[in-house]
Amino acid sequence: MLRGSLFAALFVFLLAPVQAPGKDLSSEGIFKVGNANPEPGIPKQYHLDPQTLNYKLFPKYKLEVSQVEVYHLQFQSPFKSKHEVNNLVHGEYYLPPGAKNAPATVVLDITGGNQALSRMVATHLASRGVAALFIQMAYYGPRRPPNSKLRLLSPDLNHTFLAIRQTVLDVRAAVAWLEQRKEVDPTRLGITGTSLGSMIGALSAEMEPKVSKVVVLLGGAGLVDGYFDHPYAKALSGAFVLFGGSRNQVKQMLSPVDPLTRAENLKGKQLLQFAGRKDDIVPASMAEALWEAAGKQEIHWYNCGHYTAAWYFLEVVNHIADHMKKAPPEK
Repeated sequence: MLRGSLFAALFVFLLAPVQAPGKDLSSEGIFKVGNANPEPGIPKQYHLDPQTLNYKLFPKYKLEVSQVEVYHLQFQSPFKSKHEVNNLVHGEYYLPPGAKNAPATVVLDITGGNQALSRMVATHLASRGVAALFIQMAYYGPRRPPNSKLRLLSPDLNHTFLAIRQTVLDVRAAVAWLEQRKEVDPTRLGITGTSLGSMIGALSAEMEPKVSKVVVLLGGAGLVDGYFDHPYAKALSGAFVLFGGSRNQVKQMLSPVDPLTRAENLKGKQLLQFAGRKDDIVPASMAEALWEAAGKQEIHWYNCGHYTAAWYFLEVVNHIADHMKKAPPEK
């Protein structure tokens, strides 16, 4: 049954007729981000200074069956890397039909970054009444310099740390853009990510007070405990130890980008996790580590691996939509 539903969803997503958007929301303008005051519990590198950013929003298409309208969004990154093309954030805004006071979420992609999964998630959420803004992380898609092999994740840790910092600040800016949309309920803002995107998403949510809902799909925290002895990392960690390094040194080195470090910041938010008991890419222990550190909130376990989790797609995205529609937590 799940297989049939999944392939039906894929068919609708890929082959449904499209048409021009009905009510054209094309616009160019500005939006404000940041906070002039210190942000308790947020490290300096993730503090978003107050600034005004330019944006452009223009139509792509409208899905005839669901009546979801899709727009392309561009805005300046609040953090400037040395690659100019990477400093323009690209996104796709999925607008539910008749959206009014709608919950909204930023959507972040998987490591491979081919965008198909995140577009499916955003499309389905919008068809369920949740405005979804899929944004490209640093060095993904059109943000990658031409003829370059640069990625967000790199053996160059300095590059990786800066790219993660930029992506977190970009996500914070995207949340600010959503908050200022008249069709969006500013009390029901979320971040939804899958795999790598879920870990960047959790980290971003920890740094953004405006976010009330967080979805971590096939992600977790505790990078060193999860990967130091992992078969995929054994050669690298073994070489590090051989040259006098230790597990604790790696923990200290990676702590600024590990969602575990500031997981306490998620306790006042509504966290929803989905994890695979047989996941060999993001071990189940990492999902459990985040769950425990963030206050043992809602987690759903599936008897699957990282990729076979696809069979549960419809069940999961329907659950995400319901989660985003909930009343925000009381303060």
